Amino acid sequence: MADESILTDEIKAMIGTLSEPVIMEVGRVAIRRYADAVGDDNPLFHEVEDAKAAGYEDLICPPGFWGWPIKGRATIGGMSIVGAVLVKAGLFRILDGGVDQEFYIPIRAGDILTAYSKIADIREREGKTGKMVFTTVETTYLNQNGDTVAVNRATIIAR
Repeated sequence: MADESILTDEIKAMIGTLSEPVIMEVGRVAIRRYADAVGDDNPLFHEVEDAKAAGYEDLICPPGFWGWPIKGRATIGGMSIVGAVLVKAGLFRILDGGVDQEFYIPIRAGDILTAYSKIADIREREGKTGKMVFTTVETTYLNQNGDTVAVNRATIIAR
């Protein structure tokens, strides 16, 4: 029995599952507040004149800030898609395995972003204390022009 997989058919079937889109609005005040909260005093995040002098149309967002949800679930990412299936399979211990981010185009004040999360991969690994399930969730952020501005790849570890 020790060699039996903990990946149920229901878990395997989650690969490729897409979330509902989340629409986010990026505003100047929100950019400034986020930058303040993370302690980033870069003038491109605070002063419109400095952002324009650097060649941007408006303030740009610090990495990792996507604005505020205006349509869709406030939760972006894999737990909103796969969490219930993992728990149903008896995998109650959930750990954040980290996030890789790729940035393509600066996000500016006034942008409207649409985020889609997809279960990109689910795999099983043997650890010192037993088997674990690693779920990779890929979230793609598109601006109002349909340009990809960023992609996040988050890992969720479950036991």
